[in-house]
Parts: sequence; C-alpha cells; structure tokens
Amino acid sequence: MSTLTDLLAEHTGLPGDAADHLQMVAAEWQLLSDLAFADFVLWVPLDPQGQRFLCVAQARPTTGPTAHPDDMVGSTVAAEDHPQLRRALSEGRICREEDPLWHLGVPVRRETIPVRHGRSVLAVLSRDTNLAVPRVPSPLEIAYLGSAGDLCQMIADGTFPAIEPSADVHTSPRVGDGLIRIDSSGAVVFASPNALSAYHRMGHAADLVGVHLAPLTRSLVADPFDATEVAQRIRTALDGQPSMRIEAESRRGAAVLFRALPLRPQGKAAGALVLVRDVTEVKRRDRALLSKDATIREIHHRVKNNLQTVAALLRLQARRTNNSEAREVLQESVRRVTSIALVHETLSMSVDERVNLDEVVDQVIPMLSDVATADGQGSVRREGKLGVVSAELATPLVMVLTELVQNALEHAYPAGQQGEVVVRAERSAKYLDVVVCDDGKGLPPGFSLERTERLGLQIVRTLVDSELRGSLSLRRREVKGTEAVLRIPLRRSR
Repeated sequence: MSTLTDLLAEHTGLPGDAADHLQMVAAEWQLLSDLAFADFVLWVPLDPQGQRFLCVAQARPTTGPTAHPDDMVGSTVAAEDHPQLRRALSEGRICREEDPLWHLGVPVRRETIPVRHGRSVLAVLSRDTNLAVPRVPSPLEIAYLGSAGDLCQMIADGTFPAIEPSADVHTSPRVGDGLIRIDSSGAVVFASPNALSAYHRMGHAADLVGVHLAPLTRSLVADPFDATEVAQRIRTALDGQPSMRIEAESRRGAAVLFRALPLRPQGKAAGALVLVRDVTEVKRRDRALLSKDATIREIHHRVKNNLQTVAALLRLQARRTNNSEAREVLQESVRRVTSIALVHETLSMSVDERVNLDEVVDQVIPMLSDVATADGQGSVRREGKLGVVSAELATPLVMVLTELVQNALEHAYPAGQQGEVVVRAERSAKYLDVVVCDDGKGLPPGFSLERTERLGLQIVRTLVDSELRGSLSLRRREVKGTEAVLRIPLRRSR
C-alpha cells in the first residue's frame, strides 16, 4: 500500500514544508478521531479548481464505531459527489452537512475541515461520524466533542498541529489513557475516569474538577526538578505553547506520562488538554527486563572467564607433553575453546543477544594467522561484511569459520610454501554466504566431504546441518586451490 509520502509525491506538487505539515496532521489525528468518535479522512485536491480529490490517509476511532469499514486510501472522489470538500477548500472554513449521508447502509454525518498551512489551504479533512449507534450525551462525551471541535477549528486556523521539537506523539498518552481539560485559568473542568485513577495512584484521593492542575501536580511529584518541569509545561500550554511528553514519578511511586496541548480556536484562549497515562506497571516490567538482561550478560561473562581458564589449562598441558600428535590435538582444542569464549565475551557486552560477527572473526583471524606464520604456512584476511546475527547462530558459525580456515592452512600448502586464505562474505536479506578460499594444492583425488575422517570437517558438517541448518560444499577453484562455500539462512523456520 502506498504511504502518505508516496501519494503526495506522486499526485501533488506540494513543497516539502507543506508535505511535512500534512504528515504532522496525520501523526496527531488519532487524538482527533478518538475525541470526535468519528473517522477522519485526508483529501488532497488533484487540480487547482478542486474538481477531484484523492484520499491520502485515513484514521478510525477507538472510542466508537467506524463510518468507513472499507479502506479509503488511494480512492478518488469528484467535487459534485462531495461538494463540501470544494467548499472547505475554496472558502477556507469548516463546512457541515445538515442531513446525514448513507454510506454502505450506514447513516454518516460529514463535516469538512480545511487544513491550513500559513496562508494556504493544503488539503481537506473529512470528519465522518457513524450515526447508526445512538449515543446518550454524557459529561465525557460532551467534553470529548468540545475538545475535538476546538482542535478541528485550530486545524482550520493553521495553528494545530504546531511545530514541536521531537514531539514523539506515537508514544504519548492517548485519549483513552486519561484526559483532563482545564480552563484558561488552569482549573480542571473535566477529568476522565482513567485520568482520575492516575491521580489517585499519585496520591490525590479527591475529585479533580475545580482544582488548579499545575500546582496540584507539582505537589504530587517526588523529584523537585520533574515537579517544576511538569507544572511549567501545563502553564505554557495555557499560554499557547505545546509540549513534549514527560514522565514523572509521584511520592507514592506511581509513574505517569504527561502531555499538554493548548486549545486556542480562532486565536482565543480556551484552556488546554492534558493527556495522562499511568505507566507504573510498564516501568516495573521494564526494570524486570533490565535486571534479566543484566543477569544474562553476567552469565555470558562468567562463561567466557571459565572457557578462558579451560583454554589456559589445555595450553599448559600442551606445553608439558612430549608427544607431538597429542600437542597438536591440545592446541586445536585451545583454538576451539578460545573461539567460543570470544562469542561469549561479545554477548556479555550486548544488550539484545546479538553478535557482530566481523568483530569476533577479526579477533580470531590474527590468532590463526600467528600460528600459520610460525609454521610457515600462510596468512588470513577477510573480505566483505558478515554482519550481526543472533546469539544462537553466532557460536556455531564462528566455530565453522575457524575450522574451515584452520583446515585450509593445514592442508592447502606443502611444507615451506606460503599462501593466503581469504574469508569472503556476502549478505542478503535472506542468506549469509561465506566462501573460504585458498591458493594451495587443491583437494586430493577422490575427496568426499561426506566420507572424510578429518575431525575438523566432521565438526563443521555437524554444526552446519544441525545448528545452522545451512549448506556446505568443498570444490576446486578454477585457477588454483580450494574453496569452501557456506550458505546460512538468516531467518530460521519454526
């Protein structure tokens, strides 16, 4: 489906600041839709005369039934079929229909709101209310509709939404979380049940209506700097300045999100809306997750330390043995244990159980190169990026690459011959492809990966099949040497 940006770029010639303003309207209009109990449909004219309009975005209310169960985005309408769109565009004022319109068997009341930016009307918002479900006026509904009417008028005035630095509206409190309306003096004239509950959790047991919200909130917040900041943001909203969301913790330990929005229809001060959300339980879960993550990282750190101890003991044993074959086996074990330890060291510093393979492999390669250089075999280098993978892939993948490189260094070059082993990586959205190639003597006649008795290649086959669920093949290079071709799926099938 085309996005709002795509549709504006394809069908209009709006400048960047105008398109940004429509994006801001769309970012805020879930608030409008919930307050108005209505669908909001954003229409842009396809010609200067406003003969045809294109729907570029749509919002449905979470507080009432939708008037448009079908998707409207991408559809067009002629001005004669929806004359209020052209009227709102040309006259620059809110236009209301007296009689409801039947849409898909549902009676719908339409209201069109010009979206003004500076001196120009960029688009038209259609506010469509489903009248099939009768509503009994209540203090909540009256407060919601009054607030929606003020915000819609501010859209027509060009004063809402205002330009805010990183307003972060998608994580701000919503209408259903808790809504408080205050008058121009700062006194509460309406508080929704969820807003009352949030203030009760903060320590205010009485009703909110009639109370001046800024000093009350300041008295409930534990941290004096946060208390001053929350109160200041409520006051600045009364002065016409919107604010970003802010989180504060009360003296009783309740965590609450606040966001204040000024109400100034036609430039006249009409108070402000304060959205509140009790996030105490969310914060408790976040703390539990942080504690769990810290525990997991500590486990990885201890496993790394234990593996390094095991590697040191094996290295000490290798130095003390006189049997060359036993010494070689112990040295291979040291290399394998060290590779696993490097993965756990990386995981001990990770916050999301993911490993940057390039960093780990770049630590393993010098270790292998040093051994190879001492034995007069060759060098190792990496090309391309292996990228970041999950912890469950990291350990077996590092072991596989280590074994393939070590196998190439040991068997590709005769005694005294120098060469180079290259680890070449290429990554797509679906696969990680790695080729380990050398310029040595090539595979021996009759070689079969399935029937080989080399322990390293047997380990590789087992890990690729059972842990990585990938594929591996060894083949002669066209010019000289051998290449091991490894393909690992990055998306695991469940």
